[in-house]
Amino acid sequence: AYQKNSFREKKGLDPKASILFCQRIASFATSQTGFMMPSLSPGIQTRTRSMDYHQKLTTFFQSKPRIILGSSSIARKQIMDQLAAEHGFTYEVKAADINEKAIRDPSPDTLVTLLARAKRDAIIQKMKDGGEEMQGLLITCDQVVAHEDRILEKPGSVDEVHEYMEGYSRSPASTVGAVLVTDLLSGREMEEVERAFVHMKPIPAEVRDKLIAEGTVFYCAGGLMIEHPLIEPHVERMDGSICSVMGLPKHVVLRLMVEAAGM
Repeated sequence: AYQKNSFREKKGLDPKASILFCQRIASFATSQTGFMMPSLSPGIQTRTRSMDYHQKLTTFFQSKPRIILGSSSIARKQIMDQLAAEHGFTYEVKAADINEKAIRDPSPDTLVTLLARAKRDAIIQKMKDGGEEMQGLLITCDQVVAHEDRILEKPGSVDEVHEYMEGYSRSPASTVGAVLVTDLLSGREMEEVERAFVHMKPIPAEVRDKLIAEGTVFYCAGGLMIEHPLIEPHVERMDGSICSVMGLPKHVVLRLMVEAAGM
């Protein structure tokens, strides 16, 4: 395998072009002889798909798309800032300002999906009312914490902060987040719900009191702030990415933007 790769590199052949050439030869041979040639190995197929995706991603950002983050979340904006720095794009921020409590569903997956769609609809209506051009990709999201057969949203009181955090030491919390990307011009939309699990050590009462006094905890689903310096030492482990737990999984956002753009 090393010799073959070295030979290909010396000849200046592109690996992807070589794979496509082999596919065409196999197709021609099958049509002429009726003999089915062996297909590409799963490993080669995976690498080919990966190259295709990264090429699409490069082409997507080269087109300088208008990107709108439909969220007022500080955590999501931090993650979006990281993505923008990594891929060299700019984005706008718009808030939906909807009454989230008016939308209910017993299923966490369904609830976050409904809320992400409602935020999308509210922002689109605001844009139309303001006479804005309906062009670009709009990203809307929502997240809840599922814990012990309950859906936990943003804490509504000091007692709820203590209740939620005490519960996390008994059993893992699951973050359930929906990401919806809508192409405003075509109406094409792509969405996905992702889960992550957080295993916590007991959070001391004095730490909880400091978080309550600070106030940010009341703006996070389930009061779950794993990235906070006071909480970080009490995180035992995570099953999933930190950006997913924080409400905006990078890999999902990138893929859905490419797909919503029709690529």
